[in-house]
Amino acid sequence: MKRLRLLVVTVLAAVFVSAASAAKKSKELNLFAWSEYFPQEVLDGFTEETGIKINYETYASSEEMLAKLIAGDGAYDLVQPSDYMAEVMIRNKMLRPLDLKQLPNRKNIEDQFLHMPHDPEGKFTVPFMIGTVGIVVNTDVVKEPVRGYKDLFQSKYKDRIVVVNDNREIVSWALVTLGLDQNDITPENLKKVRPLIAEWVKLIKVYDSDSPKTALLGGDVDLGVVWSGEAARLWEEDKKFAYILPEEGAHPFVDVMAIPAKAPHVDAAHLFLDYIMRAEVSKLISDEFPYMNPNAAARALLSEEQLANPASYPEGMDYMNVFRDIGRGAAAIDQLMTDLKSAQ
Repeated sequence: MKRLRLLVVTVLAAVFVSAASAAKKSKELNLFAWSEYFPQEVLDGFTEETGIKINYETYASSEEMLAKLIAGDGAYDLVQPSDYMAEVMIRNKMLRPLDLKQLPNRKNIEDQFLHMPHDPEGKFTVPFMIGTVGIVVNTDVVKEPVRGYKDLFQSKYKDRIVVVNDNREIVSWALVTLGLDQNDITPENLKKVRPLIAEWVKLIKVYDSDSPKTALLGGDVDLGVVWSGEAARLWEEDKKFAYILPEEGAHPFVDVMAIPAKAPHVDAAHLFLDYIMRAEVSKLISDEFPYMNPNAAARALLSEEQLANPASYPEGMDYMNVFRDIGRGAAAIDQLMTDLKSAQ
């Protein structure tokens, strides 16, 4: 048995060394990902270990990522689409199938997150972080109960609200408020939500997808609809910032890592993917950006306080209730929101 274990360890070590040797030949990795998602310590650690320089470019929405990826025509080695955008990219053969032999640390990922609707066989993507979009309330200022969107979007809170600058998110809030399916983007449903969103945009002071917590921390606003990782950092800063999953309905999002079909440095991309799935490296990411971590081995290293953060690990979430590809509905949503915002 000892000989067998030694053989397994030797083989795994050989695989890693082989992958590392191949990756080092490239000397660089072009990473295209969300802002405020990778600690510099993690990027520097990879470079120090492998000698591979990381060129880190960021974006504010999956739609922006897709447009730049198409325009770049092979400029990126790793991208970080949200679940529904990964579904689009897989269907259009824009992603390269992963070589799982180069990803031994994939075993650290919880199985339920490896077989989600956007990539049911787990061939093209690796889950990076799981999040929700919910309501943050500064309870030192707002004393009335806020349970959902109907409580939040009231005239008394005009110019006291920050929301993520994400058109599909905003439309989804209106859909569930009216009891409609968040993925049922039809002309009829958009017509139904238009008057509701028209009232909402009159109340919103700040649109910010990069760092919506900033307006709340600065006291510029008292309420917000923000990414759960931002809400988690607010709660860490001050427990007065309560996080609420809207009673009308909340959905999870899964930001994944994937290799574009035309990636120039494929071995380096695999090496980086395996690196960030190490338990201790993944923990560093959670320490700085406290979304729900799908890496079970990393979660075992988190503190009790981190695991108790209500924004990082909310109770009662259906993790299959995700955004799906809506095709041309995305353009209709963008047009709707452009019209409504410009009318203000």
